[in-house]
Amino acid sequence: MTSQQTYHEVLQTLSEGSVHVHFDAFTDIDWDNPDFAVDPQDPRWILPEADPLGGHPWYRAQPPGRQAEIGLWRYANVAKVGMQFENVLMRGALDYVFHLGNQDPEFRYLTHEITEETHHTQMFQEFVNRAGVDVHGGRRSFQVISRFLPLAASLLPEAFFTGVLAGEEPIDHIQKAILRSGAEGHPLLTRIMQIHVAEEARHISFAHEFLRTKVPGYGKVRRGVLSVMFPLIMRRLGDVIVIPDRRTAEKMGVPYSVIKDIFWRSDDGRKMLRDLFADVRMLAEDIGLMNRASRRVWKMLRIDGRPSRYRSHPASLSA
Repeated sequence: MTSQQTYHEVLQTLSEGSVHVHFDAFTDIDWDNPDFAVDPQDPRWILPEADPLGGHPWYRAQPPGRQAEIGLWRYANVAKVGMQFENVLMRGALDYVFHLGNQDPEFRYLTHEITEETHHTQMFQEFVNRAGVDVHGGRRSFQVISRFLPLAASLLPEAFFTGVLAGEEPIDHIQKAILRSGAEGHPLLTRIMQIHVAEEARHISFAHEFLRTKVPGYGKVRRGVLSVMFPLIMRRLGDVIVIPDRRTAEKMGVPYSVIKDIFWRSDDGRKMLRDLFADVRMLAEDIGLMNRASRRVWKMLRIDGRPSRYRSHPASLSA
């Protein structure tokens, strides 16, 4: 949002963007194209080093066929978690707009976003179905609390939209890193990531501007509570999105000691953890959520560090 734009003008811009640039899960992906066929042994499923697991020495030491099988499992489970997260987002957004007054431009934008997230859930689940692997997605605790998380959208909207960013920012960061890496990936997965990154840019923009507009007007106590909850929500939901749980690791055939090393004990893992949240550290600084108490929480959770100079600032330049 520029200094010349009001919040409502930003919403209008985002809404018009949704009208002019949007994707349909079944018309913008040629699922039956022979080039998009899923073969678990296809070397294009091998994870690039931009993926946390893909850069680990244990994974790199596996035979190419095994790397491809693990890679397909990894991509499918991330898609399943993404579908589940988008489902929570949609239910919460629907509850939020239910309570909006007439003439409120948030209604139009958020219903655009809900429509786009519906296509994303279709896209992710179709990929899981065609991958042919029985992934379960998020850990059990997330699946239980997901029944209640949407209620936060109308009761504690600042916490809900913080949670939205906690789920969207890490996967957006990793997908952009994979696309930027230039590694040859499977064309079906590449197309899915291209669509997701393109539309998530609007969704992330909205969550940033919602918090940037609303939070400075809250009272001192409410802002103080949010300043501490902000990094806690980021770390908790970010882990749900990025880290395979023990059940998934067993199905993939990856020792859980490797998972724990990657997330986040190794030097590379700790750096990636900090990098994932550079953009939201910038947001927290901008809206006054960085204070003595909250900085301790960021540091305790190991997600402190230099904030981005601007959104999507490459990690190598901002970390």
